[in-house]
Amino acid sequence: MHKYQQLNFWKKSKDLSILVYEATTCFPIVEQYSLTNQLRRSAVSIPSNIAEGASRSSNKEFKRFIEIANGSAYELQTQLLISKEVGYLESEKYEVLNAELLSVIQMMNKFKSRL
Repeated sequence: MHKYQQLNFWKKSKDLSILVYEATTCFPIVEQYSLTNQLRRSAVSIPSNIAEGASRSSNKEFKRFIEIANGSAYELQTQLLISKEVGYLESEKYEVLNAELLSVIQMMNKFKSRL
């Protein structure tokens, strides 16, 4: 069992989910139950799956949850790009969020390879 709150990639992914919540507050109201919701759910799914996997009794199970978190990260990356391309997210904000996301992905993959 791992202490997920001590994992830097969990901390960064949690902080990223907060940034996504903040970034989507200015999205059009018509997107409240579609793209806004999808972005938020994908973002929250990353640290949530890391935490759930850390509670498992084996590294094999933990690895699987990191893979699920990684899938959510790529989902989020796609949704951020769409948000930028439809004009809901400014390019500068997109770049910041995407850079943070890529950092989380890299950290997760490095950790996973050591399990």
